[in-house]
Amino acid sequence: MTEVTIRTIAQRANVSHTTVSRALNDSPLVKEETKRKIRQLADELGYVPNLNAKGLVENRSFLIGIFFSELDTGTSPSFLVDVINRAKVALPAGYSLSLDSIESLSKSSGISRHQYDGAIVVSQSRHDDAFIEMLIKQGLPVVVLNREIDRQDVPNFATNDYLGTEKILEYAIRMGHQTFGIIQGATDFVSAADRQQAFEDVVRTHQVTVKPEWRKRGTYLPDSGYEAMRAILGASTVPTCIFAANDDMAVGAMRACQDLGYSIPGDISIIGYDDMSYAKYLIPRLTTVRKPTDSIVKDGVAALTQLLDDSAEKVTKKIIVPTLIVRDSVKDLRN
Repeated sequence: MTEVTIRTIAQRANVSHTTVSRALNDSPLVKEETKRKIRQLADELGYVPNLNAKGLVENRSFLIGIFFSELDTGTSPSFLVDVINRAKVALPAGYSLSLDSIESLSKSSGISRHQYDGAIVVSQSRHDDAFIEMLIKQGLPVVVLNREIDRQDVPNFATNDYLGTEKILEYAIRMGHQTFGIIQGATDFVSAADRQQAFEDVVRTHQVTVKPEWRKRGTYLPDSGYEAMRAILGASTVPTCIFAANDDMAVGAMRACQDLGYSIPGDISIIGYDDMSYAKYLIPRLTTVRKPTDSIVKDGVAALTQLLDDSAEKVTKKIIVPTLIVRDSVKDLRN
């Protein structure tokens, strides 16, 4: 039986083999109708891609590195899984992901240019800048997600955490809340600093009350939210509303309230940040801020795909506005 190759499909479809290759790899340079016809023809002919041969011919590994600031602490497991799953869906056909942390690589010999075809850096800290610079100097196509960076030569997709925090706190104030506590995020993470700064600015602008014993530091992980909330509830007085700087810590805080006999939102209100997939299934359903992770990852992968195809016309920077998600965890104190 004659082997079906990309050139076989190209001859039958009356297009170039480059067009067939791009269509099978879901390149944005090919029209959707053309992709559909080529994929249908490939299926009919029984085409099976030979990734090893393809990699040798094109000098590609068909491996995309996805690098988080750190994996052991700070990075929420929920956020980690969410990003990886969304990236897998968005990647062109034939590519695989390899996961690692910038922290661990910075302590080792780093990476080789030939290991990866491209890199997705999910950055939380300015300490990642040296790693990003190293990737660029090696000539690796790179996109940076999650944190706005200062440089203008790298595609960059993130969200405005300051604005998201401002939105949800002002909502709680409109609902009549005048006393607030905060469970702060991971040290050295830009998102935690931006959310805390917005908290401080809103508190000052609206002259609401925040006692020192209502301020606790977390790590973005559920257990830290649990311990911080227990400490806040152990104070002589408690605020009416707690801002947990991410949903994972909010979950821990909610559990602490339940263990100590506090009703949410009857006795105390809790607000989070990120709108992780589980937030709408909690009891009560969590009022939070939707971080547009889906859009950030899709836009980032699309930009990386253009870099891989040498078709990027310009470097894109996009800071997406987050959305307030009102559910059931904030009590209305206006009456």
